[in-house]
Amino acid sequence: MNSRFPEHLRRKTIHSGKTTMVEKLLSRLNLSTVCQSARCPNRNECYGHGTATFLLMGDVCTRRCRFCAVKKGMTAPVDESEPERVAEAAFLLNLKHVVLTSVTRDDLADGGARHFKETIIAIRKRLPDSTIETLIPDLMGNADALQIILSAHPDVLNHNVETVPRLYHEIRPDADYQRSLSILRMSKAMAPEIATKSGLMLGMGETKEEILSVLYDLRLQGCNALTLGQYLAPTPKHYPVKEYISPKTFDDWKGQAEAMGFQYVASAPYVRSSYHAEQIFLKG
Repeated sequence: MNSRFPEHLRRKTIHSGKTTMVEKLLSRLNLSTVCQSARCPNRNECYGHGTATFLLMGDVCTRRCRFCAVKKGMTAPVDESEPERVAEAAFLLNLKHVVLTSVTRDDLADGGARHFKETIIAIRKRLPDSTIETLIPDLMGNADALQIILSAHPDVLNHNVETVPRLYHEIRPDADYQRSLSILRMSKAMAPEIATKSGLMLGMGETKEEILSVLYDLRLQGCNALTLGQYLAPTPKHYPVKEYISPKTFDDWKGQAEAMGFQYVASAPYVRSSYHAEQIFLKG
């Protein structure tokens, strides 16, 4: 870890035999993970535990978010064989909780909703007892597309607001805060039995009052679970870190969020949206 980071963010990179096994399996099945594409700092830990978050529909995104390391540009056609390969990988890894996400595909009429559904169906066939979490893009607010995903009955519908609304124009120029809230609200209205989840990265210049306002907004949409983590710029070309948040402050936010009614809260510097995602079920 770079010495410019505060002490609480410095940790050793650990490789294990299982990490290598996961990397080889993903390579053999030609699968992408957000762990690798987004340069997640927890990749070696998660791979070392035999888990990964599958990135559907390629590794190129149609949006220009300034915080994200995923490639931007021209996308490739959706690979119709991918759902079966994801299911095969999940089966070989014996995953108890499978997390699916995707790049944002604004070039697709349904934003990739049918592909999410087909992947869920394929996993259910191979791992009928496993739980499935979908971390989805905003689908341009398309309720019909959202219904397609919900019709496959994922156990968790996750959509991140990422930051406070004031920073959207600078950090997420193609996104819309109210549209993101609408995805969570519609999900809860269409399928109240499916847990909803969202998350923010802290340290991007937001104020405490703005964070609190977002948490209230999420609870108003019926959001059940929350993740809060430290933003770390993937490269010097990305949006700069404005503040390093202390572990104590993350603990304080966890307490406040729980007091607001969130059923599950993960709040710590290295928390990411799918980090230890299965804990939502252990908590319940």
